[in-house]
Amino acid sequence: MKTMKFKLMSLVIGALCVTFVSCKNDDSPITEQGNEQELKGELTADRTLKSGNTYSLTGGYHVKSGAKLTIEKGVTIIAKDDDIVDYILIEQGAKIDAQGTSDSPIVMTSEKKEAGAWGGIHICGKAPINVTGASSKSEIGDALYGGSAANDNSGILRYIRIEYAGYAFSEEKEANGFTFYGVGNGTTIEYLQAYKGSDDGYEWFGGTVNVKHLVSTGSSDDSFDWTEGWSGKAQFLVAYQGTNDYDCDCLIEADNNGKDFAASPCSFPILANLTLIGNSSTKNNRGIRLRAGTKVKIYNALVKGKANCLTTETIETETSLQSGESILDYLSLESGVKVEKNIYSQAQFTANANNAINQTITFANNYIGTVAGGKDMSSVDSFFERVTYKGAVDSTNDWTRGWTK
Repeated sequence: MKTMKFKLMSLVIGALCVTFVSCKNDDSPITEQGNEQELKGELTADRTLKSGNTYSLTGGYHVKSGAKLTIEKGVTIIAKDDDIVDYILIEQGAKIDAQGTSDSPIVMTSEKKEAGAWGGIHICGKAPINVTGASSKSEIGDALYGGSAANDNSGILRYIRIEYAGYAFSEEKEANGFTFYGVGNGTTIEYLQAYKGSDDGYEWFGGTVNVKHLVSTGSSDDSFDWTEGWSGKAQFLVAYQGTNDYDCDCLIEADNNGKDFAASPCSFPILANLTLIGNSSTKNNRGIRLRAGTKVKIYNALVKGKANCLTTETIETETSLQSGESILDYLSLESGVKVEKNIYSQAQFTANANNAINQTITFANNYIGTVAGGKDMSSVDSFFERVTYKGAVDSTNDWTRGWTK
């Protein structure tokens, strides 16, 4: 904030002149200068980033409990290319209201145009997780997350593209594009793209948040990843690994809890209408990887580009599939099913006439297209939109057009 100092000068004749001297107080917020403004430190009061403006991000930007960060359509945030780790973190009790549009998305990018340049966005909520003590601290920013408020509301993310995230803090801690820590189902998450990040495109650490219309493009680790008891719903997910300078890992990596496969509440999301396309890596050949005790219900999915489009691991996960508690229905796979514990089997997968392996699956413009014949999930839960096809992006309704890369 600019401050004004008034200096009174006496002249011999007695006339008075007032001069104004401007100086910068580095401890105060920085006011807008043209179209650029710096984001850094802690936000303790409501703040709005104005439509069409460009903002720079320096270091961790923590939105504290009681504060709300509003980001209007068309805003661009650019992480600085420096030695400071740049990321945005919404803490428990804080909110974000970031609403772009299909023709004017919010773009969060970096000066350095390569994967791993910055730390992405992190949201910490108060919904249940399954770690000891019912709460934990975020890998990035050391903020508390978890609790008992399944309907916790951290705000809105809509029409946002995050580019070049995935900064590696250490071998154990890497930032994703979008990270949801114990986020509740009062939060709105839809129309997001994670573009060319060096870790996961999206990761859920527990919580109950529901999501729609997500795109993960060129994520070097997993396109979608969940653990610690995520039990939300999701519809219209696209993973496209493409051709990159690096091997990409799983299209979906799904855990309950890596330290306790039977931990409660169990990861048990419901997913519908997925298009998952690997880059045919010979090093990382798993598509949907279900392990560490996770349960899941998946409907209307197309999976290709992996030698093993579906893999299952751990007794708890395979038992849930074998018993019918977990459900895989209307899945078309380019390859087959690989099981670890032999409790579940490829034969059981294909015994469901709605499922198929060794399919030829083609798309236009990388991932556009569906296959007729799917389950109308709107009859199961009002969260889901009524469609009767497999896949995420119908050629007559390309919801990715205009705002994604």
